[in-house]
This record gives sequence, C-alpha cells and structure tokens, in this order.
Amino acid sequence: MHPLPMQPPTLLILSLLVLSGLASKGDRARIFKDCVSDCSSRQCNGREALPSTLRFMRWTCVDVCNYDCMHEITTRDMKVGTSVKQYHGKWPFWRLGGVQEPASVAFSLLNLWGHVQGVRRLQNEVSSRHPMQRYYSIWAFTSMNTWVWSSVFHCRDTPLTEKMDYFSAAATILYGLYFSVIRLFHLYQDRKAKTRLIWTVTCALALISHITYLSLLPRFDYTYNIVSNSVIGLTHNFLWLIYALPSRMSVLSRFPNRPRQYRPRFVFKAAVLVLLTTAATGLEVFDFPPYKRVIDAHSLWHLSTALIAPHWYQFLVQDSNDEGWQVSGLKSQ
Repeated sequence: MHPLPMQPPTLLILSLLVLSGLASKGDRARIFKDCVSDCSSRQCNGREALPSTLRFMRWTCVDVCNYDCMHEITTRDMKVGTSVKQYHGKWPFWRLGGVQEPASVAFSLLNLWGHVQGVRRLQNEVSSRHPMQRYYSIWAFTSMNTWVWSSVFHCRDTPLTEKMDYFSAAATILYGLYFSVIRLFHLYQDRKAKTRLIWTVTCALALISHITYLSLLPRFDYTYNIVSNSVIGLTHNFLWLIYALPSRMSVLSRFPNRPRQYRPRFVFKAAVLVLLTTAATGLEVFDFPPYKRVIDAHSLWHLSTALIAPHWYQFLVQDSNDEGWQVSGLKSQ
C-alpha cells in the first residue's frame, strides 16, 4: 500500500523529526569528520578498486569511508553505552552487497508483490464494465510504481532516487483521493462528466505543481512534502470513514440510486483499514535505532503496509460486486 496518511498531531511531530534528521548529530561530529578525512586521504587515491557489487550500486570511495566510519563510531558508542546516532538523516544499517537498507528493500518488494496480486484480483473478480474497475486498476499500477522506486531508493540513496521515491508516493496518495472522490460522490456517472473533468484537471495540476515546486527549489522542502501528502491522505481517510458510518448516521449514498440507509455488512472494513493504516504511522513517529543494525521502525512500517494492502483489495472487490450497483445495472455480471 502507498505511504500512509496520518492525523494532524502527527504532522507536527513528523515535521520536527524530518528537520532533526537533516541536522544529524553523527555526521556533524568532529570525530566522524576526522575519520572520513583520514580514510579518504589513505584509501581514495585511485589505487584500490572497489568490489564489483559496490561499483554496480554507484558507491564511491568516499561513500565507503563514510560507511566504515559510521559503523566504527557506532560500535564504539554501543560499547560505552552511548546512544546510537543518525548520519545524514539515516540510522547506521549494515549493507548487503551495495544495498544500503536491505530490510526496507525486502519489505518494499513485498508491498510490490501485494499490489501485483491485488490488480490481478481486480481484473479477475471485477467486471471490466464496472465504472470503477479502471480507476482501481490505475491506482494499483501507480502503487506498484511507488514500491519499485521505494526499493530503488532504499537500495541506494541519491538525489535522483530520493525524488523519484517521493514523487511516486505523492502521485499514489493523490490518486487514492482522486478515485475515492469519484467513487463516493458517484462522479463516474455520465451526467457528472463535467464535474469529473474538473476534478481530474484539478488533481493533475496539483500533482504537477507539487513536483515542479520541489524540483525547482535549491534544497528539497521535506516539511512541505510531508504536510501536503499527509493532508491529502487525511482527507482520503476521512471520506472512507464517512462511507463506513452506521446507517442511521449516513451522510451520503454509498451506491447509485440507493438510499443513504443502505449499508452492506462489509462497509465497516473501510473504517478498520483506515484506523490500521493510521496506527501503522506510529512506527514513523516513534522511531528507534535499527535492531542489529538491520530492522528499524521505517522498515516495519513498510512491512505493516504490505500486510494491510491485500485486505484493501478484498474490500474494493466486495464493494464493486455488491448488489447496490445492480439497481442501475452497474454491477459485474
């Protein structure tokens, strides 16, 4: 599933975490700078060739010095009981070959597999004539793209892979809101084509503006990126919570040409999934140093989204095949 939306207090906390991550104590410490300088002068003179796995992942000699010094100092800190520090906004992880964060890569690929299975389920169990099938399928493919770039980014953190990871995530989060509005306000209907077009253009311009703004800045605006994506994700969550309200509290018609009180039993799943995804965000808020320098809160966050994604697809299939669509002849045949 895409990067998770969060509640308002979480926005402030995450923004502060990002700002503190950019000013990491580890890489600013004199002992680290001296270590890297000494290592570079001794080893980065062009005489020693890096292993092929590192060259393939675009590691440089200086990168290796940063890595070696980071772990040397971390080992020393752990022996004397000093807290583990972050370096360049990241915890010290043991690499695997040239892969910087193996656990996050593995769990990102697990998410990718979940969405591959999800889109197959949508295409097999929801009729191509259903008005929402193509929207759900496009969302699945945008999610797959996001997890591909998440895997690449966690393999090797560079300015390019970072931007592709963040921009892909932004597209997925925004598209989630896009199809939710179309589904819940029934904009798929022909008589609402003009409103649907306006909504489509609005979302497209919002994404283009978001990417353009972050691309043109001399320094990536992490706080803006988090807040904008979180607001969009929160709105998405709020809409599905409205969808899941008890029948006596319904404020919208869940299915075309059905009264507001029509509420199938599976509807509660939308609220459960929203609450689970919001709870999973706690792993990002309450960050901790990686266990054995392999598993950290961020990687566990990716694991949690991989576990939630199949249930979201199951819900979409149930919603698409409910008899509530039958009244207007929209249900899968």
